[in-house]
Amino acid sequence: MLKNKNNSGVAMITAMMIVAIVSLITINLLWENTLNTRKTISNINRDQAIQVAIGVESWIKELLIQDAKTSESDHLGEFWARQLPNLPIDGGSIRAEIYDLQSNFNINNLVKQNGEIDQNQLEFFVRLLSNLNLNPIIANAIIDWIDSDQYTTYPDGAEDDIYMKLNPAYRTANQKMISISELLAISSINTEIYKVIEPYVTSIPEYSKINVNTASPLLLKSLDDGISDSQVKRLIEERRGTGYDDIAVTFKPILDSDNLLNVTNKTNYFQLKLLVNIDNISILMYSMIKREPQNSASTVYRSFGTI
Repeated sequence: MLKNKNNSGVAMITAMMIVAIVSLITINLLWENTLNTRKTISNINRDQAIQVAIGVESWIKELLIQDAKTSESDHLGEFWARQLPNLPIDGGSIRAEIYDLQSNFNINNLVKQNGEIDQNQLEFFVRLLSNLNLNPIIANAIIDWIDSDQYTTYPDGAEDDIYMKLNPAYRTANQKMISISELLAISSINTEIYKVIEPYVTSIPEYSKINVNTASPLLLKSLDDGISDSQVKRLIEERRGTGYDDIAVTFKPILDSDNLLNVTNKTNYFQLKLLVNIDNISILMYSMIKREPQNSASTVYRSFGTI
């Protein structure tokens, strides 16, 4: 009788263990299925967000083309210069911002197509660095990063012999900057310096002029030697609304002939910053858009998450 009771107890414990194991397996399977389902939904939402972003990019290009047809200049009173409203979409929203890249100094202007240093642009950049209270010789290391040779620019230039001693080691790009974030790789530029420079520079792949209708007061002050704060204030007041009526009339008295060639009131290069939210997925996309003279626009490059 006692033996039967013992056998019954063992059988019950065994059954309970089997039920517990089956329950654990079932719970794990359900959890994995839930994770896989959520992962699939997230991937679908991400793909959808990317397609939405690319679609908005195409729409913005059309708007910029239409703007070129109806406007003789590009200024801060135009639609693209204002904060665009959030656009609702199914399951999320879109936020877009458009920047005039020619309102900033183009780092790639420092070196000409033939590999020589552009002295006029170097002087412009040195004035900008001085107005930012930064050491102007930073420009030499930037030139060495862009130019195609291995001859160090004096003083404080930096070619491969400097970077190959670092850990990890790397080489100079020896080509035009694709992204302004490349400045962080240059020997004489740390994070603090980069944060100071970044709002005032860009990396357009070809020579570009400064659009004085959109340039910051600091950029206007850096256009030439001896431009006073009062002149900058007058320039800002004069361009309110629709920009300058005639930039030659406005700037000829304060810029020498060479520096006058550096300014324009038209823009060919824009940056589009897009944030697309769908469910729990957020996609941040940056696009450089070039508006062509023949009433067309193209995407120069596109990046996700960072410039």
